[in-house]
Amino acid sequence: FQSFCKLWPALQRRAMKRAREKLKVGFFGAGDISNLHWEAIRKSSDVELVGLWNRPNCAIVPDPQAKAEEYRCKLYTSAEALAKDPDVQAIYVLTNMESHCELAKMAMAAGKHVYVEKPVGSTVAEIEDMRTAADRHGVTCMPGHNYLYEPDMQRMKSLLQDGKLGAAVQLEVHYNIYHPDEVRGRLPGVIRQILTHHAYVALFFLGAPVSVTAMSSAIAGGDVSDRENLAMVMMKHGGGALSLLQASFAADDHTSDPWSFHIKLLGTEGGVRYSHNDWVRNQKHIAHSHTYCAYPSTIEAASSYFAHEVLGEGKSPLSTMEDAIMCQKILEAAEVAIKEERHVRL
Repeated sequence: FQSFCKLWPALQRRAMKRAREKLKVGFFGAGDISNLHWEAIRKSSDVELVGLWNRPNCAIVPDPQAKAEEYRCKLYTSAEALAKDPDVQAIYVLTNMESHCELAKMAMAAGKHVYVEKPVGSTVAEIEDMRTAADRHGVTCMPGHNYLYEPDMQRMKSLLQDGKLGAAVQLEVHYNIYHPDEVRGRLPGVIRQILTHHAYVALFFLGAPVSVTAMSSAIAGGDVSDRENLAMVMMKHGGGALSLLQASFAADDHTSDPWSFHIKLLGTEGGVRYSHNDWVRNQKHIAHSHTYCAYPSTIEAASSYFAHEVLGEGKSPLSTMEDAIMCQKILEAAEVAIKEERHVRL
């Protein structure tokens, strides 16, 4: 005990030093979504963006050096160089979906914690590989299920869990934001690109589904006619509640009660709603006709939670890689349901 007492001041100083040290992170990818993660890091006094890597000859980011200068960080010549940098503790994987698995596993093999933007992977097997890699290397891999980190969403979940809404009856999640061909051409269809959000929201409130059915369409697709720009998925959940997940790149919703991004959860004794249209600036943002202020706030909230609560305090993510696997199963079941025109059991 006396030996411990002698060591205690040194242990305290070491802990205080660690507390003052900044978490140093890197970015794989410097496209549009990286701007929102950079905003979260820029506002934090204890997180530092060390550097970024972006694949060469990228049409979306033609000048990665300029992006690095904007972010006031280093530009790495390869993903491997960033992953092997001993100063970097965590890496945000912000590239295209098809590259997530390879890059995330590279980072984790180098001992880095990883934040993976949605869609987390292209297949269930890829996401399982990422989960396995995290376990093998003793690091955290957190899916970018950003809407769950919005305070309003957590309040909705608390009301449901506390029984104040009664038994869950139905959940509807709608997305209606027009995307022109030049944007759609570099994205997968709405099922992979947007319904990932809807799937993890449904899991968050209602748990895993037992049955999935779906329909999709390509309406006025222009030059991008090889993938859907409208999809609807209906699911039945374990407790009997139903969910309807709808997403469209085909049209904006500028009606008096718009469903640009809209969630409604009804229970036997109450209901709650969430809408991006409650926070709007009359300014175009990327493909959006307006700036929906809640969206960048959710990215910042998720990014901050990863750095501070998960890595800083050892808390669990609000949505795990197991949830990401189930989300992917939902999307793949929806694609089977569309192709075979039937219900798919999960």
